[in-house]
Amino acid sequence: MKPLGLNELRARQLGLLTHDEAVAFIRSDSDVSKSEGLSPHGRIKLQCNGATVYASLYQVTSDLIDHNEIGLSEYAWTKLGLTGPQPVTVSSAPPLQSMTHVRAKMFGEALSTEPAAEIVRDIVAGRFSDIQLSSFVAACASPVLTAAETIAMTKAMVETGKRLVWPAGKIYDKHCIGGLPGNRTTPIVVAIVTCFGLTMPKTSSRAITSPAGTADTMETLTNVAMDMAAMRRVVETTGGCFVWGDSVGFSPADTSVIRIERALNLDVDGLLVASVLSKKIAAGATHVVIDMPVGPTAKMRNLASAAHLSDLFRQVAGAFDLEVRTIITDGRQPVGRGIGPALEAEDILSVLDTQPHELSDLAEKSCVLAGALLEMAGICAEGAGADLAGTALRDGRARRKFEEICTAQGGFKTPPVAQFSRPIRAVRSGRVISMNNRMIARVAKLAGAPDDASAGVRLAVRLGDRVKQGDTLFTLVSGTRGKIAYAMNYVAESPFIVEIS
Repeated sequence: MKPLGLNELRARQLGLLTHDEAVAFIRSDSDVSKSEGLSPHGRIKLQCNGATVYASLYQVTSDLIDHNEIGLSEYAWTKLGLTGPQPVTVSSAPPLQSMTHVRAKMFGEALSTEPAAEIVRDIVAGRFSDIQLSSFVAACASPVLTAAETIAMTKAMVETGKRLVWPAGKIYDKHCIGGLPGNRTTPIVVAIVTCFGLTMPKTSSRAITSPAGTADTMETLTNVAMDMAAMRRVVETTGGCFVWGDSVGFSPADTSVIRIERALNLDVDGLLVASVLSKKIAAGATHVVIDMPVGPTAKMRNLASAAHLSDLFRQVAGAFDLEVRTIITDGRQPVGRGIGPALEAEDILSVLDTQPHELSDLAEKSCVLAGALLEMAGICAEGAGADLAGTALRDGRARRKFEEICTAQGGFKTPPVAQFSRPIRAVRSGRVISMNNRMIARVAKLAGAPDDASAGVRLAVRLGDRVKQGDTLFTLVSGTRGKIAYAMNYVAESPFIVEIS
């Protein structure tokens, strides 16, 4: 084994899961700790195999770590490209100069182009600790980001990631701001729009706090982890794609910022707009439809908030010559019947197979969103898009295009089916007067979604439905009995998931 050099420690894999935060453990009495003047919870710079990682330091006084070792979290280990107990060079991280801009923002100073760029570059490089990143997110929440500041953030997020340029003059895309379980319109919209000859290179995210992201759902049907070259080949062949956004490297700062927003339970309008539009710009989009569900338990609680966010989207998009159309939709209840990757995939296939009797909401909403893109493209007159989109569902063109794209991405798969299920029944007769989106999403996650792709919730009722005592309101499904029991405990303590009066 190679002798250790100056300021080198031998890497030890601890099997410590810290999500996307690099963490290191070093003996407080080691020579490196003493020579570098390291202190607990400080930031250190690690170098190995030509890679550099900035990590949060935890010091130990026990024999958990030897004097010549550095224990690493899985994230740090992977980022350094380690395969065994290799030497890692350890030093104190240099001062984070971009934090001066964060502090200035806290005290009311506007975030201009260069400070925003410096902050985002440091986030992408991993120089921000979670504590520092939390302070940045909080600073953007109050005082709120102005349109000019949001433009600066969007520009910085685009410039730190990869970009695609397409030969086609117009590139189409859509996005939903989230907060609504189910609502898996994207794959249907892509299939409809591309069968009219439009180009729609769709990248989507995995779930962060929801029971499923579009990438999770589509992964039960086809391969979604593709690099930029593979994505380009699929789009040039079929006109569209269903790709996991992180695999192509658009707007890399976005994942870190969103992770902190979720932990703080903060939805920062400026960061949301910068996140969405930076990825659309990076993907080469020229025309985008934004779905904005509004409801008492959706992300957008009222029309005034939605109007403000719509205006911000348009102002920022205009600065990048991006045409955006926001559509306010009904967010009082989930869209579709399935909540969870495989269940939502089944809903998609049912709509594409023109079997939408129970899924008319998902079919109709998909046609409205696809129709807006068709109108923006000049394929039809204003107001005629939804009907035209519906023809592509009814005559089977959308289904054929969907299969074509899936085949180009590596083949069409059958979604997994959960082994266990448990119906949740009405305790009295009456009418369904409310459905709590957040609680429904929580139940689906407790059942195992999205990690267990087969798990989630299958809804049996909609707002306004009349039910009798004993009727099924929804069904829990999971690959394990334990998860069903875990979700049942939450249901027993939460009587207003589906409210009947």
